Amino acid sequence: MNSISVRALLVRGMIAGVIAGALALAVAYFLGESQVDAAIALEEAHSHAAHGGGEEEEELVSRTMQATGGLATALLVFGVAVGGIAALVFAYALGRVGRFGPRATAALIAGAALLTVYVVPFLKYPANPPAVGDPDTIGKRTTLFFLMVALSILLAVAAVIIGKRLAPSLGNWNATIAAAAGFVVLIGLAYAFLPSFDEVGKDFPATLLWKFRLSTLAVQATFWTGFGLIFGYLTERLLAPANSAASPRAATPVS
Repeated sequence: MNSISVRALLVRGMIAGVIAGALALAVAYFLGESQVDAAIALEEAHSHAAHGGGEEEEELVSRTMQATGGLATALLVFGVAVGGIAALVFAYALGRVGRFGPRATAALIAGAALLTVYVVPFLKYPANPPAVGDPDTIGKRTTLFFLMVALSILLAVAAVIIGKRLAPSLGNWNATIAAAAGFVVLIGLAYAFLPSFDEVGKDFPATLLWKFRLSTLAVQATFWTGFGLIFGYLTERLLAPANSAASPRAATPVS
C-alpha cells in the first residue's frame, strides 16, 4: 500500500473517529450522565454529613461544563486520535489477517479493539463512579488498568501471529481455536496474579453502580461499532469502489 493510500486511510480514520465519537457522546450524555449526577449527589451528601454541614468548596469547573463541553471535547479528541491509530492498523492488517475485504477488515479491527482495549481490562478493573474508590489508590489503580490494556493488546497480537503460524499444520479453524484458547488462559493468569480492588462502600447502591458501569460499556460499544461501520464504508469506497460505470449501455434502436 503506497503512501497516498495510507494518508487517505488516515484521514478517513480520523473522520470516522469523530463521527463515532459524536455517537458515543450522545450515549454518554443521555445514558451515563444521570448516573454520574446521582453518584455525585451521594458523595456530596456523605461529605456534608461528615463535615457537619460546613461550607462547600467552590468548583473550578462547573458540573454543567463537565457534562457538556468537557465530555464532548474528551470524546471527540479521543475519536480523532484512536481513529487515526486504527486506520494505521487497518493499513497494515488488510490482506495479512485473512482474505477479508475492506469492510470486513474494518469490522474485525473495531471488534478486536473493543475487546482488547476495553472489555478485557474492564472485567478486571471496571469503571467506578464518583464516591466509589479510595483516593489514595487511584494512581495504583490507573497504572494497573493501563498495564492490563497493554497486556491485552500484546497477547492479542501474539495470538494472531501464533494462529497464522499454526494454520498450515492445524488448519485455519483449529489454529484459531488454539490461539484464542491461549489468549484466554494467559488473560486468566493475569486476572489471577494482578491485585484486585474492592472499594465499593456498603451503603453505595448496587443498582447505581451496575447502571454506571453498564453505561460506560455502552459508550465504548457505540464508539467501536460506529467506527467499524463508518470506516468500513469509507475504505470500501476508497479501495474497492463500485463498478457501476461498467454497467452495459442501453442498446440504441435501429430506425
